[in-house]
Amino acid sequence: MAYITVQRHGVTEIVIKKSRFIANVAPVTAEADAWAFIEKIRAEHKEATHNCFAFKAGQVQRMSDDGEPSGTAGRPIFDVLDKQGLSDTVIVVTRYFGGILLGAGGLVRAYSQAAVAGVEAAGVAQAVTAVDLALELEYNLVGKVQYLLAQRGALTLDSQFAQSVTIFCRVLATDAAALESDLAEASAGRIQVERMGELQVGNDLMPIH
Repeated sequence: MAYITVQRHGVTEIVIKKSRFIANVAPVTAEADAWAFIEKIRAEHKEATHNCFAFKAGQVQRMSDDGEPSGTAGRPIFDVLDKQGLSDTVIVVTRYFGGILLGAGGLVRAYSQAAVAGVEAAGVAQAVTAVDLALELEYNLVGKVQYLLAQRGALTLDSQFAQSVTIFCRVLATDAAALESDLAEASAGRIQVERMGELQVGNDLMPIH
């Protein structure tokens, strides 16, 4: 199943009435990843006035105003995730107070603006789940296997040639079982297939992280 997330760690800074708002945005695959990222940013900006955040990781959703007036930071950051339809994404907006009060409305606008700018810096991509496979086969099956991989839209990552051939490939999770069936049928079960793991990728089957 496809969903929308960010491509990479992005960071940007805006200044509003002398206050610096630094947005860090990153893709995450689990709640623990989100908390680790938040702690990393807090450590980098331990002198900051506030490190406010929001994230979605799987079914877990969290937000924090980190000392700002209730609803003026975490909620507008989270609303950016919602409005852009982002999943598995964490946003931390760090504020260095510039001496001029912004008021509740000003804070909401500032944190929202910073979060949007951070998402733009991180880039948005449609993500899908892929599976990495290791195929061990005889030399006379290489051509047939390459044809089947192309038919299923698989990406060949590497090939190793020794007494037998090992091909490392990546295929959409939704196509993995069908590819395994194709390989078994085409070789009378002589191809050994090992699933190496799953990862989140973009439409070109390359990792979005």
